[in-house]
Amino acid sequence: MNTRSIVLVKQSGVIPYRVINGQIEVMLITSSSGKRWVIPKGLIEHDMTPEDSAAKEAWEEAGLLGQVFPDSMGTYEYYKSGYICQVDVFLLQVKTVLENWPEAHKRKRQWVSIPKAIKRVCEPELKLIFGDLSHRFG
Repeated sequence: MNTRSIVLVKQSGVIPYRVINGQIEVMLITSSSGKRWVIPKGLIEHDMTPEDSAAKEAWEEAGLLGQVFPDSMGTYEYYKSGYICQVDVFLLQVKTVLENWPEAHKRKRQWVSIPKAIKRVCEPELKLIFGDLSHRFG
């Protein structure tokens, strides 16, 4: 019998979006390994709210600044290094896209439609969150 306990790591992240010619676009970034498309996310800083921590990740990982809305869009889970990471997802209305940002050397970023984002991300629960977003902006 396996007596190891499962460790749940709380994270927060954002779905960065903009509206161009009446169409919503979301930004995806590559994972730190460069093998998958993901949203900006990370550990919730001990001295920050989940929303503020997610905004910090958007700046560090994608070079994005903007307004994070306080209502969570939902949560999803993924596995990393033997841990279960649970990500609380918020919307980020992008105001500024920086040309230089802390992780520019190790990540790519791309604006895509919501249907394309749903195809690119791996996590089923994140796909559902994108689907809900599509209905919201329908």
